[in-house]
Amino acid sequence: MAEKRDYYEVLGVSKNASEAEIKSAFRKKAKEFHPDLNKDNPDAAEKFKEAQEAYSVLSDENKRKMYDQYGHAGVGNNAGSGFGGFGGFSSSFDASDFDFGDIFDSIFGGASSFSSFGGASSNARRRASRGSDVLMRMEIDFLDAVYGVEKKFNLDVVEECDECHGQGGFDPESCSTCHGSGVITSTQQTILGSFLSKSTCPDCDGSGKVFRRKCSVCKGKGKVQKNKTITVNVPAGINSGDRLRVSGKGNPGYHGGSNGDLYLEFIVSDHDYYVRDNDDIYLEVPLTVTEAILGCKKVIPTLYGNVKLNVSPGTNSEDKQRLKGKGIDDKYHKRKGDMYVIFKVYTPKKLSRDQKSLIEKLADTDLTTSEMREFSKFVQKNN
Repeated sequence: MAEKRDYYEVLGVSKNASEAEIKSAFRKKAKEFHPDLNKDNPDAAEKFKEAQEAYSVLSDENKRKMYDQYGHAGVGNNAGSGFGGFGGFSSSFDASDFDFGDIFDSIFGGASSFSSFGGASSNARRRASRGSDVLMRMEIDFLDAVYGVEKKFNLDVVEECDECHGQGGFDPESCSTCHGSGVITSTQQTILGSFLSKSTCPDCDGSGKVFRRKCSVCKGKGKVQKNKTITVNVPAGINSGDRLRVSGKGNPGYHGGSNGDLYLEFIVSDHDYYVRDNDDIYLEVPLTVTEAILGCKKVIPTLYGNVKLNVSPGTNSEDKQRLKGKGIDDKYHKRKGDMYVIFKVYTPKKLSRDQKSLIEKLADTDLTTSEMREFSKFVQKNN
């Protein structure tokens, strides 16, 4: 799949462009690429859709803010962008549906029924649509990911207005302009022909009703923005790339539609000693030369407390032992891993006089192994 272009680039405007400049740029693109007006251009439909998608985001204050901060992923599109801190993601989300009628509302003032181009009639009454999902990245400590943890963070969320219960006002009555239909119809003459235009009623915003008294808290929008402390219970065993859904904490819906969801993607920090491989844990344990030669009992710190491990005589570096069930008890994926102890034999760089004397005496004995003898034969053959 081709990577999405920057929305500002699509419309040919700067990031500081005003609402009027964005609308004007979109009108030009819509006229240039609408497939009914550019039937000889095979790329027109795709470019038209691209411009429509860009306009739907940049013309909306909340969506534009999320896009400026997080890129395509912030507005629920397959942008493939990464996030840092509490930024969002590189993942796929459902984009908002685009209505071709909305395009002609911007170009001609209404969702048009074509008399010259044979287009289909569109109902301009605005439909309730769900808000887009939001993806955020959260860093989490290694041991918190292992055992699970309760995380709290602040987030700006849009919720139903408590004052008007999401209605936007009080004492509703039928709109006198559109007579409750939500649309008004008019005929327009353009250089492209005659258009029968059905546009959203400007007085009731397509709802078919108006309020005698607008809600002073939400200014008639039915929703208000609040900064809230969100609490998330992170299950034991969460790993980098895993996600949790927080219902209803995404971007606000439109025309009475529900909010989208918030998705948290986790990045688990490294540990100073433990190395994680899915649900298995690896731990490197140092041994002295004498411990490796003679064998010993070694105290091993596991995720669930210390255990005493028998180290066999003649242990070499990179030898390993498995501790079954001592890996991560993964509640998220409902499985349990193992722990692997990797031994590393350390040779001392400095010896005392007594130590050196003992080593020299040991060197006078035959310490060769079968592997050493085989290697000696190989060396002799290459002389």
